[in-house]
Amino acid sequence: MIKSMEKIISLAKRRGFIFPSSEIYGGLSSCYDYGPLGVELKNNIKRAWWKKIVQENEKVVGLDASILMNPKVWEASGHLKGFVDPLVECKKCHKRFRQDDLKENKCPDCGGELTEKKNFNLLFKTFMGPTEDQSSEIYLRPETAQGIFVNFKNVVQSSRMKIPFGIAQIGKSFRNEITPGNFIFRTREFEQMELEFFTYPKEAEKWYQYWKEQRFNWYLDLGIKKENLRLREHKSNELAHYAKGCSDIEYSFPFSTKSGEKEDKIWSELEGIAYRGDFDLIQHQTFSHEELAILDENGEKFIPHVIEPSAGVERPLLAFLIDAYEEVEGGRSITTESNKSEEVVLRLHKDLAPIKVAILPLSKKEPLIELARSIETDLRKYWMVQYDEISSIGRRYRRQDEIGTLYCLTVDFESLDDKKITIRDRDTMKQERISIMEIVPYLKEKLD
Repeated sequence: MIKSMEKIISLAKRRGFIFPSSEIYGGLSSCYDYGPLGVELKNNIKRAWWKKIVQENEKVVGLDASILMNPKVWEASGHLKGFVDPLVECKKCHKRFRQDDLKENKCPDCGGELTEKKNFNLLFKTFMGPTEDQSSEIYLRPETAQGIFVNFKNVVQSSRMKIPFGIAQIGKSFRNEITPGNFIFRTREFEQMELEFFTYPKEAEKWYQYWKEQRFNWYLDLGIKKENLRLREHKSNELAHYAKGCSDIEYSFPFSTKSGEKEDKIWSELEGIAYRGDFDLIQHQTFSHEELAILDENGEKFIPHVIEPSAGVERPLLAFLIDAYEEVEGGRSITTESNKSEEVVLRLHKDLAPIKVAILPLSKKEPLIELARSIETDLRKYWMVQYDEISSIGRRYRRQDEIGTLYCLTVDFESLDDKKITIRDRDTMKQERISIMEIVPYLKEKLD
């Protein structure tokens, strides 16, 4: 595991995972773009979540709700009044902070005096239509959950799902954070992966425990080391007024301490699993005047209780990068130059690695290139692959290790005669000589 965020930020930009947004114009605070490798990693995380939550679970269906919603949705959910953070400002340097992030009542940067606390609403406001007045005010959604709640009746009627069942969604959310930071950990624009699981009140506690275990194990199954992960139950004074329970899956990030003097492990939230009770459906039933109660096994009407596992995409992505990062002393490549230096290996899980296979021709001579390109074309039907013919084979191995590529296929001059290639495993460093005809079944056995 990496011990410095600076190294992961450098790797992310250098290798095309994450770029500062609008960088040629000086950037935009806490906004990031995902490059060729970053978008693949992001998509792989979302795909792994969807597979586990929806595809493998007959009790869960999917949804993709609109980002823009009727403003009454946010009135009913409590976001218009209650979605606030306590804001203070330094009278000397005029920097703003969340009061609950400060241990002392003074500016952490310059030591200046702070203003009195005031509540700052985190909703992003915009306007719909040609006029910009109060009647056309609308909000970018701060969470994907409410799109699920307001579609509860539609899903029940159209899909004939029976309690207990869940509705899952992946989508963009926006929060006007006072103090975003720690790279992509807290940003104003982010993507959420949320499940609202509806159950009988008497069974809610059972499902709450079930989803805590399921979600914790998902991270372990995708390669997060157990010693870097923990499940923390919220204390009563941390719970929302409607919540009957909440637990955070936390990861030990190497973030800077508040003083900024050193870097240390800081346990921070990856995902929350909340037992929300029947608050949300009751609120939307009250404000919309639509009946959201359903019939139980005895034919009696009731409002289901809800268990909500909610994660961003960016925080798990950052944790996966940090946990997979390894510096190898003495080098792994076959060249003398690289053997003298320290190399980086990104040991991403096979389901998450952006590039599964790299094709590396040993020479740029035409017969070899033609064969290598034909192998590349064949493999692209199944996996994301990368073709690399630039610089020495050792340097190319090193580049592929640094981006987490699982297998490197070397095409040499013997390949023209024996119709075989050398395949190298990222983690074991084992090299095998296999028939070109066997590449696809060999990799399918390893990757699928």
